[in-house]
Amino acid sequence: MTKTEVEIYDVAIVGGGPAGLNAALVLARSRRLVLVIDEEMPRNHVTRESHGFLTRDGITPSDFRRIAKEQILEYPSVRFQSGVVTSVIGSDGDFLLQLESSEVTVRSRKLLFATGMKDALPDIEGLSEVYGTSAFVCPFCDGWEWRDRQISVIAPNDSSMHYVKMISGWTKSLTLLTNASLLTVEQRAELSIHGITLVEESIQRIESQQGYVSRIAFNNGRFIECEGIFFVSTLVQSTKIPEIMGCNMSNNGPVMKVDTDSMGRTNVPGVYSAGDASGSPFQLISAASSGATAAAAIQLDLLDEEWNMVN
Repeated sequence: MTKTEVEIYDVAIVGGGPAGLNAALVLARSRRLVLVIDEEMPRNHVTRESHGFLTRDGITPSDFRRIAKEQILEYPSVRFQSGVVTSVIGSDGDFLLQLESSEVTVRSRKLLFATGMKDALPDIEGLSEVYGTSAFVCPFCDGWEWRDRQISVIAPNDSSMHYVKMISGWTKSLTLLTNASLLTVEQRAELSIHGITLVEESIQRIESQQGYVSRIAFNNGRFIECEGIFFVSTLVQSTKIPEIMGCNMSNNGPVMKVDTDSMGRTNVPGVYSAGDASGSPFQLISAASSGATAAAAIQLDLLDEEWNMVN
């Protein structure tokens, strides 16, 4: 391939997670020429099993993607490209995408961002070693497997009460670790009423064996034993390109999300967003659903344009 080669598509989908994959399926069935560009580093790459998706409960993320791609590739109008989009120029009807380390420029009529979020883990020694095996961020995804176990909840002051209340739906054997953030008198009393142990000392490290936490050590020399951890992470957008292109952004709690209408359209004509990046509930099935919705909007918008071109 030469540096002047251009590939032309109806829709370029940036991101190959559940939102991007479901969008690709709907658009393939709509007889659209689609390119899915994916860096293949999903947020859930450390997760052993995915849950809450009807007919796919307990599937591994890698198997979910493999099966999805196999089904999508039954349609001849979809192609997958591994890579990272570094820039987008152009406007509705004629977007030009440049891929990192690629000699091909992609041209598309419509553009869907389904890039999701990334977890920025708290700076705690040993957390990365247990993340995805015995330390998690989402009780709806992993709470069932850790029901009635001894769980430590690591949460900063501004989210600790909400988060520990969520985890209490799966186990009552809870210890809240605020990592040096101090709670109010009222918050302490509330935890005491519900039988939740509070530790406010600074965490020194998490000790584990083969990914399974054994105990948590504190800077004052104290330690506690636990079987699992749920913690609050900082979520960040996987790409800044929608914002650079002028897409409106807003706060979804502590997270910046891409603003869309109910169908996934952004304020930039021809640009759509689906999945976690646009603030849908951070669940596999929710992301897939928003991808299907955005794909339907794209198809309807393309049909309107094509219909009007004849008149």
